Formats: sequence, structure tokens, C-alpha cells
Amino acid sequence: MAVGMSSPRPAHSTAPRAAGEEPDALAAGSDGLRAGLGPDATGIDPDDLPDGLVVADASGHVVCFNDAAARITAAPAAEAIGRPLDVALPLEDLKGKRWWPLTDPYGGLATRNGQPERNLLLPGGREVLVSARYVREHPTGPVRRVVVCLRGTEARRRTERSHAELIATVAHELRSPLTSVKGFTATLLAKWERFTDDQKRLMLETVDADAGRVTRLIAELLDISRIDSGRLELRRQPVDVSAAVARHIQALITGGQAAERFLVRTRGPLPDLWADPDKVDQVLGNLLENAVRHGEGTVTIEIAPAPAPGADDEMGTAVTVSDEGPGIPEESMSRVFTRFWRGSKRGGTGLGLYIVKGIVEAHGGTITVDRGPGGGAEFRFILPVSMPAYLV
Repeated sequence: MAVGMSSPRPAHSTAPRAAGEEPDALAAGSDGLRAGLGPDATGIDPDDLPDGLVVADASGHVVCFNDAAARITAAPAAEAIGRPLDVALPLEDLKGKRWWPLTDPYGGLATRNGQPERNLLLPGGREVLVSARYVREHPTGPVRRVVVCLRGTEARRRTERSHAELIATVAHELRSPLTSVKGFTATLLAKWERFTDDQKRLMLETVDADAGRVTRLIAELLDISRIDSGRLELRRQPVDVSAAVARHIQALITGGQAAERFLVRTRGPLPDLWADPDKVDQVLGNLLENAVRHGEGTVTIEIAPAPAPGADDEMGTAVTVSDEGPGIPEESMSRVFTRFWRGSKRGGTGLGLYIVKGIVEAHGGTITVDRGPGGGAEFRFILPVSMPAYLV
């Protein structure tokens, strides 16, 4: 036992063995683990596990060191097997203190059953997520095995970077409209009498537009939170997709777009669709606004029946939105539905398509992106009928 770890308590000689289990069998099992060969009695090979697994026996020596542990620690399994645990797996906490003497798995309180997951350091300063379980034959008995799980920190780092990017994006997107609102309101309050009615109206309209921008951003953040946590609520009712598309096109025409820019094709009959109408409007609005803002030429919307995702005998409704612009580069298509992806520098938070994908999938549907017939981007989503059970 290396310096700093308590010597393992001697096991009671009367410890029960499994029925029919002989000392030779126990030794063979231990030798198999030491050699890292083959699956255990449950048919699970430690090398098949996605996380690193290190097991030390009652004497504190490593008897199992799987491939994932060797990859994470950059230490060959052959060198770790048979060595003391704190030598084969030298860990330090973030303050540089050696972890095994601090936790002392074979000594200390006999009521302990392990260590929760935490960030520790390997030699060279590489971070690793470590958790441990102390296996005892009875609650206050000696430790028979120490089972250590190792995981890399890459996934957690990606999540932390994603959160940092989200905070930075939100701060940037909020700063501009809030600065505008603060500036115009302060100016109006200080110099109200000096402005004409037209100037006051222009300032108030700007404040109203910026307040709407802040409201939309907050709504997007709430949607992301609900999607990520699986708490996106759907209030399903019959939805007329063709009518919803017509409403959005009319709103865009009212906003200054030419009516000739939109082409709607409907192939029927369409199956009944039960969905959240507000969420469907959100999806259609985002796809159509993107086609108008980032695309060129005619925006084509095709509505047609299609096989429902994951159900061979059920039909759903497919909506395809395409334009004739430059399209999306092939190498970027895999990132279109990720957070903060932006097809151009024409504004936007880069959260819209991430939310669209979350809404479609919450309905049990699918959404894809491809290159359209006119060379531009083509988005296609399919929603299943999803009729309530009490109407079937």
C-alpha cells in the first residue's frame, strides 16, 4: 500500500461464499480480471463499457482497468493491473492535494459507501470526472472492493461553453434594444416640450419596437429552457395548415413583400392534424421569415400528405418551404438546427431553427434541410396526425 492510504482492514475469515464457489474459482475470477480478459459472470465485458472502470480488491490493488480507463488516463492497463490503487490512479483535487489520502477508502468511517462525482486532476493537469463506490459485505464491514468510474470532461465542457455562449448572446441582444429604450425615454422625459408630435411618435414607435424585440428574445429563451428540460407543453387541437400558411403569407405581404413572391401548392386530401396551433404558427413563421430574409426569388410552400414518422400505416402532413437564394453550404447543413447557427449576418439570435426543431420533435415529427429545386434552402417538416386517444 502506498504511503497516505490506510491499510485495508483484514476481512473476516468467516465471510460467506456463494454456494459451490471454491477458492480456485475465486482465484481464477481474480486472475481473469487482472488479465482484463473476457466478460464477467453477467456476460458484460468491462472493455465494452463507455466509461472508465477501475476496480481494486480488498488489499487495495487494482484487479480491473478497462480500455476506457486506459484511454482517459493515458496509462496502459497492463501497467496498472496489480499495482496499488493510489499508484495506478494518482489523483489530485483542484487544490493540488492527493485525493486518495484525503478520502482513505479502506480506513475512515465504516459507514461510508462511496464518493460522489467530482472534478479531479490526473498527472499533467488533465481533468477527469471521478466517482467511487465502496463495496462491503455488510454495512459496517471492511471494504471488499473499491469501484471507480472515470469520465472525460469534454461533454461537460461543451455544455459549459454552450451556456457561456447563450449568456453572451443574450447580453449582446439585450444591450442594444435596452440602450435604445433607455436613451429615448430619458430624452423624452428631459426635453418633452422641445419635440414636435411627429418626433415624439417616432421615438415612442422605436421604443415599442425595441421592447417587442426584448419580449421575443425572452420568449425564445423560455422555449429553449422548456425544450432542453423536456417540459414544452402542447395544447393539441385540430389545425388547418393551409389556412395557417395563408395567414403568414398575408402578414408578409402586408409588411411590404410582393404577393408574386409566394407560391403555394397543396396536394390533398390532407389528413386531419392535431397539434398546438400557436407552436405550428411559430414554426411556419420562422421558416417563412428566414426564406424571405435570407433567400431570394420565389418562396415556394408545398403542403402534402406524407407517411408519419415512425408509423408505416399512418399518414401525416408535410410542409416544405424553399427559396431560390444561394442556399446553405453543404458543410453547414449538419449545424443548421444547433444553437447560435446563423446563415448570414442579417441579424437574428441564431436560436430560431433550434427552437423549430424542438417544437417539431415535441409533436412527434421530423424536420430536415436540403438544397431546393431552385438552388436555395429547402426545409421540410412532417407532423403526425396525433389524434387524441379518446377520439380514436
